[in-house]
Amino acid sequence: MTMITVFGGGGFLGRRLVHRLAAVGMTVRVAVRHPDPARSELRSAGLDRVTVVHADVRDPASVAAALAGADAVVNAVSAYVEKAGVTFEAVHVKGAETVAREAVAAGAARLVLVSGLGADPSSSSPYIRVRGRGELAVRQAFPGATIVRPGAMFGPGDALFTKVSELARLLPAVPLIGGTTRLQPVFVGDVAVAIAHVLSAPATVGETYELAGPRVYTLRELIEITLRLTGKWRPIVPVPFAIAGIQARLLELLPNPPLTTGQVDLLKADNVASGTLPGLSALNIEPRTVEEVVPTYIGPRISRPVG
Repeated sequence: MTMITVFGGGGFLGRRLVHRLAAVGMTVRVAVRHPDPARSELRSAGLDRVTVVHADVRDPASVAAALAGADAVVNAVSAYVEKAGVTFEAVHVKGAETVAREAVAAGAARLVLVSGLGADPSSSSPYIRVRGRGELAVRQAFPGATIVRPGAMFGPGDALFTKVSELARLLPAVPLIGGTTRLQPVFVGDVAVAIAHVLSAPATVGETYELAGPRVYTLRELIEITLRLTGKWRPIVPVPFAIAGIQARLLELLPNPPLTTGQVDLLKADNVASGTLPGLSALNIEPRTVEEVVPTYIGPRISRPVG
């Protein structure tokens, strides 16, 4: 296997995955809607085995072009907000199906779909439901696809610890949505290593993996950890889901919303591994802990970030 196309290779997980694949000698093609920022980052990183092409999972022709000559495919595209034609249905169901169908047409031997813990086609949550429907569509188009379901991912620039630390710096209080919701955060670097391992292991064909960290926390506990690391005491103010949903809809009008309705939906249910599917240990990966990694990028004394 020499050529891997990564859709969404400019995202939070995608960037780490591209670096990991290049580090183990793979030739990588990054397929993104906005190529210029990804090209700039790759130039600064000196990754000469990586190229960047324009592709939109809603456009079959661009997907087919990005897959030409690919031996394997990773679909790490994700959308947490719906606007300007980018809907959950278009990205996570129809888009995922397009990538799978075009991967078959291109003769790719492997396909990995990045989904999420709890993906369920019958869920009452629109976001969780389309994730589950997307998995079904991919399985139908590419039966040997491997599905990975990460929990809430953390690492430098994440939407969890980094965002809470910014709120603590800017606001006199930190809002808490779904304080008793349980999460099993996983280090984004471990997820990248897991996907790279999946691509090189024939035994993973057709499997589904739940990629979760070693410990379960409530959201309140994670906020308290962040506040201790930043050294800023702030009151934690509970926000009902109904009010959070209204706020999220308003914030989605911003170019980079700090809160989306998809994220609010995710907080309405526990986001933990079921225990019925293989996880990181099945891939011989010992997950890094929140306590080990987060202090490297959150806090008054910042060391060189891990990730």
